Amino acid sequence: MFIDRARIYTEAGKGGDGMSSFRREKFVEKGGPNGGNGGRGGSVILRADENLNTLIDFRYKRKFVADKGAPGGTQNCTGAQGEDVIVRVPMGTIVKDDATDVVLADLTENGQEFVAAKGGRGGKGNACYATATKRAPTFAEKGEPGTKCWLKLELKLLADVGLVGYPSVGKSSIISRVSAARPEIAAYHFTTLTPVLGVVRLDDETSFVLADIPGLIEGASEGVGLGHDFLRHVERTKVLIHVVDASGSEGRDPVDDYEKINAELAAYSPKLARRTQIVAANKMDLPGAEENFERLKERAQKDGFDCVKVSAATGDGLRDLMWKAWNMAKDYVPEPEEDVPAFQETDPDSFEVVQGEDTDFEVRGKNIERLVAMTNFDNDEALYRFQLIWKRLAIEDALLEKGIEEGQTVRILDMVFTYKRSKWTDRKKK
Repeated sequence: MFIDRARIYTEAGKGGDGMSSFRREKFVEKGGPNGGNGGRGGSVILRADENLNTLIDFRYKRKFVADKGAPGGTQNCTGAQGEDVIVRVPMGTIVKDDATDVVLADLTENGQEFVAAKGGRGGKGNACYATATKRAPTFAEKGEPGTKCWLKLELKLLADVGLVGYPSVGKSSIISRVSAARPEIAAYHFTTLTPVLGVVRLDDETSFVLADIPGLIEGASEGVGLGHDFLRHVERTKVLIHVVDASGSEGRDPVDDYEKINAELAAYSPKLARRTQIVAANKMDLPGAEENFERLKERAQKDGFDCVKVSAATGDGLRDLMWKAWNMAKDYVPEPEEDVPAFQETDPDSFEVVQGEDTDFEVRGKNIERLVAMTNFDNDEALYRFQLIWKRLAIEDALLEKGIEEGQTVRILDMVFTYKRSKWTDRKKK
C-alpha cells in the first residue's frame, strides 16, 4: 500500500541529573566535591533511506521516544548517554511542524539526517561549581528536558521521468510495458489511485526511474479529483511524458486534453509549466489517431515540445520514447531555488511576560524555562543561584512594568512562584 502522508510524535530523552557528592577516604580530609555530570539524553533522528518508498510504517507506529541520560556518579563519573532513536523515512520526505506547517527539512539524499527532537543536556555535578572562594558546593543541576513535538511527513516521489495525462490515456499500460511495475489496468477512469514507480532498463548500464502519476483532470490544481495529492509527486521529476489519447476514444479532443493538463500544471506551479516535456501520442493503432496526430504535433511544437507516436497496446515507439526521455533527463539542469530569508535565531536570554491562565502572570523564554527545569529548588544554594540569574535577566523589572503586586503568582513552566519584592529592587528605586 502506498502512503504519502503521516503524522508522528517525537520526544527526546531528558538529560541525566548531576551528582552532588564529596570525596571520602581514610586519611584524606576535606577531599572536596566529586559529583559527576549527567549523560545527555537520546535524540530522535529522521534518516532518509533509499530502500523505502512509502510512509506506510507510520500507520502502525507514530510515537518515537528516546532514552533519557543516566545520572552522574561519584568520583567525577559522567552518566551514560541515552541511546538515539533512528527513524527511517523514504528519500523525498518533507518534514513540517504540525502546528505551524513550517518546513523543517527536505530529505532528498540517501543517509541525510534531521534531528527531529534533540536530547536534553546532562545536569552538571557539584564538582563543576567548585571555585577558589566556594570550595564545597552542595548543589547539582537537574538534567535538561528533551524537546518534543508533533511533525507532519509528506512524501514527494523522487523519479527521473513522470507520466502525466488524463485518466485512461494509457499511462499504466506504458509503465507496465517498459518496466517490471504491474499497476492495475482496466477500462474505467482512475484505475490507478496512487503513484507507481518502475525502473526502466534500456541496456546494461542505462536505467532510470519512471513514475506513473494517477490521472489528472480539469481543476486538479484546485484539488479536484485528488489533484493536489497527484501533482505533488510531479514536482521532483526531471522530465514529463505527457500522454495523450490521439484517437480521441473517450470522446475528447486530443489537443484540448493537452492544453487543459498543461494549464493545470501551470496553475499548480510555474516551475512545472517550464518543465521539459515529451508529448506521447498514444493509441496510434486505433482509427482516427493519424488525423489527430498532426494537429497535436503542431500544437506541441508551439510550446517547444517534441511529439512522438506510440502504442501501449502493441509496444510500437515505446523504446525510442524511453531513450529520448533518458537523454533529456540526463541533461536536466534544475532551476535555482528562490532566495529564502536567513533564519534569525532569537536571543536565548530573551523572554516575554504575559497574562497567565491559572496565575496572574506567566514568563516564557528559552533560558529561563531551562533554568527552572534544571534547578533543584529544595537546595538553598541552588535556589540562591536561581535568584542571581533571575536578577541578571531583569525578569523582576519586566514583571514590575506589567504591574505585578506583592502576593501575586507567576508561572514558569510547571513551577508557580508567589511574588515578593526583593531588597535589591527597593535599593534600586532609591
